[in-house]
Amino acid sequence: QVQLVESGGGLGQAGDSLRLSCAASGLTISNYAMAWFRQAPGKEREFVAALSWSHGNSYYRDSVKGRFSISRDNAKNTVYLQMNSLKPEDTAVYYCAADYRGYGSRRSVDYEYWGQGTQVTVSS
Repeated sequence: QVQLVESGGGLGQAGDSLRLSCAASGLTISNYAMAWFRQAPGKEREFVAALSWSHGNSYYRDSVKGRFSISRDNAKNTVYLQMNSLKPEDTAVYYCAADYRGYGSRRSVDYEYWGQGTQVTVSS
């Protein structure tokens, strides 16, 4: 049984940093492209960042480039999202997702497995 469990969310102020973690079980993340998506209230789920399966290429939405960083620790079977210089518009539920041997797609439909999400709230 595959599980992706996010943690590290919480409440912060503009300019703060948070690190989200996504611990995987039932799959080996080194065989997957891993990504973070987010969904704010009343909005569509949107792509945040992805790490490709084979080459380790990373991709980001424009609004988080230079502030967020995605990484993986294969030994811990965990993916991270380091979020710096947080802004109120980063407030959302953040989801981890896995795509078998994927290239790091920005499309949510390409990901087979999803976590339950972790809330990030940033106040001004």
